[in-house]
Amino acid sequence: MNYYITLILLAASAFGETLIESSSFGQNNRISPNGYGIPGWHVSGVEQVPQMSSNKVILTPPDPGNVRGALWSESTVVQSEWTVEVDFRASGPERGGGNLQIWYTRNGKDTVGTSSLYTVGNFEGMVLVLDQYGGKGGSIRGFLNDGGLDFRNHHAIDSLAFGHCDYAFRNLGRPSKMLIRQSATLFEVIIDSKICFSSDKIRIPSGYGFGLTAGSAETPDSFEVFKFQVFTPQEATREEPYRETPQQIQHQPDVQASSYQSSDAQFEDLHNRLQTIAHAVEKLDAELGTLRGDSYVRHQEISRGLITRETINTIASQSDKLDRIEKTVNAFQGQISNLQGAFKDSHLSLTESLPKHVGSSK
Repeated sequence: MNYYITLILLAASAFGETLIESSSFGQNNRISPNGYGIPGWHVSGVEQVPQMSSNKVILTPPDPGNVRGALWSESTVVQSEWTVEVDFRASGPERGGGNLQIWYTRNGKDTVGTSSLYTVGNFEGMVLVLDQYGGKGGSIRGFLNDGGLDFRNHHAIDSLAFGHCDYAFRNLGRPSKMLIRQSATLFEVIIDSKICFSSDKIRIPSGYGFGLTAGSAETPDSFEVFKFQVFTPQEATREEPYRETPQQIQHQPDVQASSYQSSDAQFEDLHNRLQTIAHAVEKLDAELGTLRGDSYVRHQEISRGLITRETINTIASQSDKLDRIEKTVNAFQGQISNLQGAFKDSHLSLTESLPKHVGSSK
């Protein structure tokens, strides 16, 4: 049973994702090292600059109203496939209002700044908007622009949404978790582990940068961001976890106990075998540690709903790697069996030879 569990964990570990630290913040539940800024991010605001605390950014405060705040990554994302994880919270009085935008655009700091969907002019890229459009307590909508549309002066900007869902995000008493994922075949938005919308027609070019803007009404909503993390799939050509194959392990030939001329020779052989086993076990323990770490990451991603149908389908392609693991484990088992035999032979030989040595020393 444990053998199959190991194989399953190995298969899961093959699908890890790598954090793009230059486009992320909130790792380890820490936002700002000094309380004034976020490394790698440009912070700006109208009326007030976003406030920093140990574990969150307050883009718009509870008071006063009519405040705008913005965060823009100073790095672009060169990968074409990525997953964004955003933890945010919106709270305010019963009739409070405001909006939160998540952007993936070209030169967003200059072309968008602190703007919202309705005040931005021309921009190139994508924006996801959270506001109270539709009168159902809140919604999430997605918009695209190739740089040819002036959103601020468009007569029916709401009609341009390429996807939407209802989501009552205000005053939940907890952070909301949004996932935005672009894979080779699908663009999708997930909120609190539920699909908001998806499309196989959307493919946003690489080389853009991420940003967040928020604005509050006269009776304000406060928007707080706890985490913004960007992940990209690990390269398909990963370093193989087991660098030493069973054929490369140096096997020591079996030797009958009766062939040893002295107890020193027998102990020398036993010492050499122990060293071989120790090195092999060290390698195995290191790889198992890697498997445990990777499997924990995959467990977290599974619980967040990050594994897609494509990921599940590619598990079948790991059969060669699993065969290699099986052969390596079998080789270790053979070495351990040899070690057990050597101990048994050594014990018997010592038991037989010890009286002779004692007698000769008298």
